[in-house]
Order: sequence, then structure tokens, then C-alpha cells
Amino acid sequence: MSITVNHITKNYGAQKALDDVSFSVGSGEIVGFLGPNGAGKSTMMKILTCFLPPTSGTAAVCGSDTSTDSLTVRRNVGYLPEHNPLYLDLYVKEYLDLVAGLQGVKGRAARVKKMIDQVGLGPEQHKRIGALSKGYRQRVGLAQAMIHDPQVLILDEPTSGLDPNQLVDVRALIKQIGKEKTVLLSTHIMQEVEAVCDRVIIIDHGKVVADDKASTLRSGTQQREGLEVEFDRDVKANLLLNIPGVQQALRKEGHIWVLAHDAALDVRPSVFRFAVDHGLQVLGMQKIERGLEDVFKELTRSGH
Repeated sequence: MSITVNHITKNYGAQKALDDVSFSVGSGEIVGFLGPNGAGKSTMMKILTCFLPPTSGTAAVCGSDTSTDSLTVRRNVGYLPEHNPLYLDLYVKEYLDLVAGLQGVKGRAARVKKMIDQVGLGPEQHKRIGALSKGYRQRVGLAQAMIHDPQVLILDEPTSGLDPNQLVDVRALIKQIGKEKTVLLSTHIMQEVEAVCDRVIIIDHGKVVADDKASTLRSGTQQREGLEVEFDRDVKANLLLNIPGVQQALRKEGHIWVLAHDAALDVRPSVFRFAVDHGLQVLGMQKIERGLEDVFKELTRSGH
């Protein structure tokens, strides 16, 4: 395993940021590490990158313990923190060469060129970092995280603040990187997780509350499904609630309704019978796919 976490607890005085957390990430996986603000995500990432020691428990990266062999861990880890600290007065190429030197990279010039090409910084490499857009600064951050060719990348909110075009580019880049590296990715953007990650770990109040593929989480915690129905004329919500299995009826727009129903039941035949009984025509009907965001809210809603 590239990352192994065993019963990690981290206390800040009386506050418990992490509470007996255990998980592992295999080689070549892209894993989304999710949780509400204050759930303990950044604390866990700082432990894995040797910025913080755990109060108890152990963590290892590529077989090296973060507490007893931190230098080896740091050689195997590339880290992009949430606020991406960069030397804004340096030029892109100059900065990456500096980082490569600090990391003891051999063949620095060739490695810097490869990173610039890989993250798409070619047109910007002779600019000062302070003159770059947020999207290109994130690319610089990714390049510095990979400059020493680590086996594991830990990325904390790597697409925070990016515009839609930049989001697409950086997500594609992370997906490409994940073909060769192990990636642990923290984000609040559920679409990003579904688009990029092989697996999801959800943490809440310092505890792991879910660890599985996104598709499995969506189906495994599903208690209700949604059905969007369009009738040819208006109908009262209280009548729709009389359809067997329908638990909630919300008007979307016009004569279009969203019916929440028990996941164990297929209510479509009952909806058609309801329409016939009330002299209505069904103009359209489709299932509403349950998203990872719904699962996230369900698992972390206590106390929020």
C-alpha cells in the first residue's frame, strides 16, 4: 500500500480533530478525501506529509513511518496545500529550478522542462508567478509537488477558486497524473470526485463514516429515489401523496413534479394508474439519479 493509516488520533488540547482513523490507499489509486469544514481532512493530510505528529496511532507512506522516518516519507510525497504558497516574485521556470535544487533532483534542467510540459505551463514559463491566473498558479503548485518524482501526491482543495474552464483542465491533469501516481485528493466539489476519483473516503467529526467507490456509496445508502413526472395539467400535491410509495411531492415548474419515493418500490405503474383515475395524461417521466452530494449530506448532516 502507498498510504497506510492505523488508528490515528489527533488532539488539540481538549478538541479531538481525528478520532481513531484508519484507511489505506493502494498504488495507482485516486482517492477523494471528503468531509465538512472542520472534519479533520487537512489535519490528516498534514500528518501524512509530516507537518504534524499524531497524538496516537501510526501512518506510513510507501512503507516508511511518518513519525520515525519523516525524511524518507517526504522524498516519496508531493504536497499541494490548500492555499498553495508560492514565491510570487520569481519566474515560473526559476521557481521550479529552485524547488528542484532543494529536492536534490539530478538533471534539474531536464526535469523542470518535463514538468512545465506535463502541466501545460509552456506559454507562461517566463512570467513571474504573481502575474499568473489562479489556474496557472495551481499548475505551478502541481509542478512543484511532482518535481522530485514522488510516488504519492497529496492535494488539498487543488481546484479551489478556479473558473469552469480551469476546472476542466486541472481535473484532466490530475486524472492523467493518477495513471502513474497514487493521489489523495481533498475537495468539497462532488462533481470533481465523481469525475476523477476511483474511491471515496468521507470523514465527519474526526471519524471515517464511509470508504468505498462512489457508485457503491450511492446505491448502498439509498433509501429514497426520485421520479420526475410531467402531467398535461395542474394537480394538487396532496393527491400525489396518495400514490402508494410516494413520500414527498415537490413542484419543479409548471406541471412538472418531482416525486420522492421508497427505493424498494417502482412507483411508475402507480403513477400511470393515478393519472388515468384523475383524467390526466403523463407527458414525460424519468428517474432522477441520486448523486454523491446526496450521500455526503446524509452521512454528515448530524450536527450541521
